[in-house]
Amino acid sequence: MSLTLRQVRYFVATAEIGQISQAAIHLNISQSAVTTAIKELEGMLGALLFQRSAQGMSLTDAGRHFLNRAYVILRSVDDAMNSPLPDIRASGLLRLAASYTVIGYFLPHHLQRLEHWHPDVAIEVHEQERTAIEEGLLEGRFDMAVVLTANLTHPDIVSEILFNSERRLWLPSHHPLCERSAVSLADVAKEPYILLTVDEAEQSAMRYWEHAHQQPNVRVRTSSVEAVRSMVANGSGVAILSDLVHRPWSLEGKRIETLTVTDKVTPMSVGLAWHREREFSPAMQAFRNYFHDAFLAPQQLSARR
Repeated sequence: MSLTLRQVRYFVATAEIGQISQAAIHLNISQSAVTTAIKELEGMLGALLFQRSAQGMSLTDAGRHFLNRAYVILRSVDDAMNSPLPDIRASGLLRLAASYTVIGYFLPHHLQRLEHWHPDVAIEVHEQERTAIEEGLLEGRFDMAVVLTANLTHPDIVSEILFNSERRLWLPSHHPLCERSAVSLADVAKEPYILLTVDEAEQSAMRYWEHAHQQPNVRVRTSSVEAVRSMVANGSGVAILSDLVHRPWSLEGKRIETLTVTDKVTPMSVGLAWHREREFSPAMQAFRNYFHDAFLAPQQLSARR
């Protein structure tokens, strides 16, 4: 028997959701189809991928290992179906700045694709904080940047949003709030809170907390997303972070659930930025066109349907 994309997709959905019944609803198929696909995978791999219990499906060590490979498979297929056509005319050096969150959770995959589609464009990447990025764009040390656009402050910096990543409540598996379909910030305020500080996350968070006239019960402040992930998974507190940085499992192999927040919580917007008066080089234009094709063109096509 050969591995199929159907099996991989069903496995990933079950791993992320944690229940076959809910995965089947998400995939709009029968539970038996999901169960069969998982059993076929386990038979081919010769290992159990899940531990079954009354609470749901939890990944084994083999399951966690295969989940990482499954993500690579699905991403590769997505790349093959959606990759923009290469612009063989583009060449030159692009001095690119990016913030911590962008370079850690978004950019590496796209840099790999850009190297493939634009081999004559050399991209020099600089990780910087927002203030240094703005200064570098204004002074001409950077050509472009990929940033959290809501953090930008200087009027001479132009930006365009590529996508919005929703912010949701992270909480450990089997937390009492998991029984709800959504929570309010008033509910979250009663829980010990892990507050992320990197990339001005604390300032962004306090804006929506203050708008709701609530205050988080902060137990820990940290600049590490992985520290937040581990502390939430271990039951030390809850957090509100974006889907971009969410992973369903901590480094210790413990599951992290997410819930929608009913109050207005602004999404995290990722986009491109450059100096208003900067003339685009071929390398800059190729970079911008790549992200337009990858993010904005599909949105425009969907809106017309």
